[in-house]
Amino acid sequence: MPDYLDDLRLAHVLADAADAATTARFKALDLKVETKPDMTPVSEADKAAEELIRGQLQRARPRDAVLGEEYGIEGTGPRRWVVDPIDGTKNYVRGVPVWATLISLMEAGEDGYQPVVGVVSAPALGRRWWAAKGHGAFTGRNLTSATRIHVSRVGKLADASFAYSSLSGWEEQGRLDGFLDLTRQVWRTRAYGDFWPYMMVAEGSVDICAEPELSLWDMAANAIIVTEAGGTFTGLNGRPGPHSGDAAASNGLLHDELLGYLKPRR
Repeated sequence: MPDYLDDLRLAHVLADAADAATTARFKALDLKVETKPDMTPVSEADKAAEELIRGQLQRARPRDAVLGEEYGIEGTGPRRWVVDPIDGTKNYVRGVPVWATLISLMEAGEDGYQPVVGVVSAPALGRRWWAAKGHGAFTGRNLTSATRIHVSRVGKLADASFAYSSLSGWEEQGRLDGFLDLTRQVWRTRAYGDFWPYMMVAEGSVDICAEPELSLWDMAANAIIVTEAGGTFTGLNGRPGPHSGDAAASNGLLHDELLGYLKPRR
């Protein structure tokens, strides 16, 4: 099995470059922000960070494909880098420090493309998380200053912390009643939002999290980090991996119960 460590090192280099670009424009009074056709914001920093990552990948991995939120898919082949230059753009443009660059390498296999490397870098929080297939998940400043992370061992919903991004989307899918029932069963709920709940699941400070509407670039890096930390990452339909357009992540012990509560009720 490939060790993917060279790819992980490259992902850190890409994240370093993106961090420099995004932090330089964070809270800038002249930051340019536009509205995309899906009515979500995009800033000049989103575009600049993705362009920077694409440029470095073109030089370092010219045979690999790249899929990014802002500029779509480029290239073909069995290896595909998936990039969200700023996950949490709404936070970014309002000066809220909860945002990150998500970088993942996905490789084609029998079950389609699956993530084998993931880096989530949140420079305004001073945090970074990463994983490579078969090597575990870590957090720290860099590869040489790292702590291995593991999911929690909480086995009862009554003792569990449940994180999510917002309430929007759950009602449209007929899942709101189940979502609310779940919040009544757990010990604690918090809407941390975006990438952060998944990283908290991976490091054991949160036990379950879920979102009803997501894109691949929102999930690929999170998925490999959660699973390498010993957790479970699926769609709300139970399909493993980041391909369902929604997500449920847990320490594994609570996953079936999590999915059970979030089934559509129409």
